[in-house]
Amino acid sequence: GALQERIWPKVSYREWDYDGEKLRAKIAGLALSKFAYATSGRSRDTTIWARFVQPSGLIWARSAKIQAQVTEAVCGASITAAKLAAALGPASGRADAYWRALFRETYKAEFRVEKPGREDSILSFNTEHFDGLLPLAWQAGGIPFECQMEADGAGGHAELTPHMSEAERRSILSWWNARKRVGKALNIARLGKAATTFDGAADYAAWKLERHTGIALEVTPFREKHPLLAMPGAAIELWREKRRRR
Repeated sequence: GALQERIWPKVSYREWDYDGEKLRAKIAGLALSKFAYATSGRSRDTTIWARFVQPSGLIWARSAKIQAQVTEAVCGASITAAKLAAALGPASGRADAYWRALFRETYKAEFRVEKPGREDSILSFNTEHFDGLLPLAWQAGGIPFECQMEADGAGGHAELTPHMSEAERRSILSWWNARKRVGKALNIARLGKAATTFDGAADYAAWKLERHTGIALEVTPFREKHPLLAMPGAAIELWREKRRRR
């Protein structure tokens, strides 16, 4: 109904055979206007700007104008995330201390299954992306700061000190707490929508299952059309196959 239309993105799954190899893609789609609205921090959703402050790539754009709009929206995600990082992080510290504080909070606010320490892997796998990003985002977001180089065994690092008034910090944290309170509910609603509107859900689930267990379940027409109704039967088949392999 109307509520499902307001919960985005729309998710689908596709497979392609290309040059003897099967290519797979989980696709989440939403209007560019909604994307820009979300990355700016104006929506109640936290998932968009928290994801697009991380590495992403624009593969294709319909026009130079669209490309510029997407680029501006992605920059907005970094500005939104950096403001919250300044409010959550230490009075002074390395950039990674602010990013860790940010990602710990955003993951806690969502209904997710990542293990503690997920923020460390985000930063360690994307060192080049995050190197220098925080001061640039603070500058673009109008947050004054000091940057002081301090020598250490690795040759030195930047110690950052954002200059944020207590009133501004409280305002940002109030903005965040309003979103944090509804974060899990929004994610549960999104999962509920995906369960009934995920185009290709049965194929996606079968692929994930085979990748993690080595067990291939047949995607029958019934399972493809009614993935929720087919779950009990698929679970029994999976249980029997596991017992057979013991």
